[in-house]
Amino acid sequence: MFSFLQKIGKSLMFPIATLPAAALLLRFGQDDLLGIPFLSAAGAGIIDNLAIIFAIGIAFGLAHDSNGGAALAGAIAYLVLTSAIVTINESINMGVFAGILSGIVGGLLYNKFYNVKFPAWLAFFGGRRFVPIITAATMTVLAGLLGYAWPPIQDLIDSAGDWILNAGMFGVGAYGFFNRLLLPTGLHHVINTIVWFDFGTFTDATGEVVRGEINRFLKGDPTAGPFLSGFFPIMMFGLPAACLAMYAAAKKERKAIVGGMLFSIGFTSFLTGITEPIEFSFMFLSPLLYVVHALLTGVSMMIAYALDVHHGFGFSAGAIDFVLNYGLAQNPLVLLVMGLGTGVIYFAIFYLLIVKLDLKTPGREDEDAEDGNADTGNKGIDIRAYHTIEALGGADNIAAVDYCTTRLRMSVKDADRVNEKELKRHGAMGVMKVNKTNVQVVIGTAVEFLADAMKKRLANGNPAPESLNVPEEEMSTEPEMVKAIRAEDFAMPIDGDIIPLSEVPDEVFAKAMMGPGFGIVPSGNTLHSPVDGRVVTVFPTKHAIGIETDTGIEILIHVGLDTVKLNGEGFETLVEQGQLVQRGDALLKMDLTYLGANAPSVVTPVIFTNLTGQELEMLKKGSQKQGTVSILRIQ
Repeated sequence: MFSFLQKIGKSLMFPIATLPAAALLLRFGQDDLLGIPFLSAAGAGIIDNLAIIFAIGIAFGLAHDSNGGAALAGAIAYLVLTSAIVTINESINMGVFAGILSGIVGGLLYNKFYNVKFPAWLAFFGGRRFVPIITAATMTVLAGLLGYAWPPIQDLIDSAGDWILNAGMFGVGAYGFFNRLLLPTGLHHVINTIVWFDFGTFTDATGEVVRGEINRFLKGDPTAGPFLSGFFPIMMFGLPAACLAMYAAAKKERKAIVGGMLFSIGFTSFLTGITEPIEFSFMFLSPLLYVVHALLTGVSMMIAYALDVHHGFGFSAGAIDFVLNYGLAQNPLVLLVMGLGTGVIYFAIFYLLIVKLDLKTPGREDEDAEDGNADTGNKGIDIRAYHTIEALGGADNIAAVDYCTTRLRMSVKDADRVNEKELKRHGAMGVMKVNKTNVQVVIGTAVEFLADAMKKRLANGNPAPESLNVPEEEMSTEPEMVKAIRAEDFAMPIDGDIIPLSEVPDEVFAKAMMGPGFGIVPSGNTLHSPVDGRVVTVFPTKHAIGIETDTGIEILIHVGLDTVKLNGEGFETLVEQGQLVQRGDALLKMDLTYLGANAPSVVTPVIFTNLTGQELEMLKKGSQKQGTVSILRIQ
């Protein structure tokens, strides 16, 4: 059930992503800004139809293959439900819940029936074509049931909403606390959806009844905003101050490494209100700090309520939304004063707890020595597989082994039995315990070989090898080459925009667990070699390529995020493993339109996986053409 709710929470991000555009259009079109009704109407077109947008987005997000057929099923489910239910009780208005329910039903039915087969005379209606048919039939039955069952359910929801809305500062404080506390699980999207789009009603000047804190605020409800206001001091001042505290507490020799990352994610939080990069940087390393953060968020919400501040946002509580919606706000300047105080409190509490309790925030992690087995031969990999299995709690604790480009994706019986220090000692770059039964171990580009060795060992119960040390003949005795790349020797591999690695929407890449690098938002369709070297890895799923330069630097180019799940669809490899390439040689063709529709992101990380002591300096940013040189250097 928890896993299912996580999927719904993740799916909600598709429709919620439309809010920034809607809020901008709605605000700029109003009289106190540009006074262009056309713009307001365009924004209202999204805000007023969020329910069907939710139905489409959730169904699409729940579909196992993110196919558009699921989105169509979600839309059909919504139209059938809302059209049929009012014939039983014309006063029923399920709001966004109709969209959420329709999206869930559409997505689940798609996953169940997308490949159904019928006899030849009915074959046309088989497969994905059958999904809209079964969806319409299912929603007709549900509409009949909900026509009688929904009114008491809505009364219960309204009662709960009225209690929270009328509970004063304790209601908004509880919401703020749980909003942050549930963020690691993804369930905060579920409670946000209820508060933002269902709680409270307001009748605007045209007689339209709108529901939800965000909708009411943007439509001019003077009572809206208490469930939004208190986030501004946290996101604009509190969390950036937490970044400053983590920098101040970092080990002296690591300040330079973490400083750039912390500044970048702190500024992002201030400007846009996007806080996940900061929160994920310490929530797993130091859970105590995260609980403190959740409590301080609740307190900020309560203080803003007590001071009668009404401010809101269309996306998140950053400086952009603060300025954009300033004209609709009540007592907005109070939030800036609160923010300065919040920043001081966050810095003091975070710095004190980090230093006194020796919390392992960025720059203070234990630097365990690796055993050097990561790139050894067959026996070395076998020995490493043995140690990895044991560190994961032993063979009896492992339910399944899977992997993507750089990480093991493990299903275990008890994640508490996983020994993170031992995993790192035997070559793991990072460990993430997703929940009690799912663990991800960041290995690097050798993950495929390690996973295969682990599967062979697990089939035999993981017997101890004859020796637990790497054979001498497999250990390199050659002196280490000086790893460097001159600015003129590295070229932009594809047309696109260069972004900092910290902005890549994947924790493993953004936190440089794989190594330093940068991200590209591609606009071209062909990936070229950025250097002279040798292709050392062409992944079977075609979505990533590894190259080694003649100076020994290993480069991983990972096209898009979670594209391993596409099983090669949308890609065409143009080189083979072991092939020598020159700067500018074509490596991979990709269908950018297909990837954009079927992958969470097309952002392409370029990672330098084996730098030891060298510094990566980015020389250019923003839009660059393929073949442009002097965009970085390593020395």
